[in-house]
Amino acid sequence: MTFAGINYLAVAIAAGAGFVFGAVWYGLLGRQWMAALGMTEQPKPAAAPYVIAFAAQLVMAWVLAGVVGHFGEVTAVTGLITAGLVWAGFVLTTQTVNHRFQSARWSLTLIDAGHWLGVLLVMGLVIGLIGI
Repeated sequence: MTFAGINYLAVAIAAGAGFVFGAVWYGLLGRQWMAALGMTEQPKPAAAPYVIAFAAQLVMAWVLAGVVGHFGEVTAVTGLITAGLVWAGFVLTTQTVNHRFQSARWSLTLIDAGHWLGVLLVMGLVIGLIGI
């Protein structure tokens, strides 16, 4: 199941686990997220955003697997550390800048950035446990 050093089964499982984490996260914080956006009504569900989100998480898991592999030994610890570093260096910084220019509430930044931290940590753990 590997090609060019990437275990696609691990990538698929990591993406699925990250997607499930997101469903739970926003299931619990959906009202707070909508309030942070200034929304009063729940949007009508459409399939396209979910398909795009899962495809993006497949790409994210694949790239994370490549980065974890470059750190040397692939373990749960290196998966978690790599995921945390990727989040702090790229996701948190990007979301903070974007939300400040959008004049978004800090609560939106905390909810969204927390979501991506959880997603990346779950993915890093799965990749670290299964291997690349």
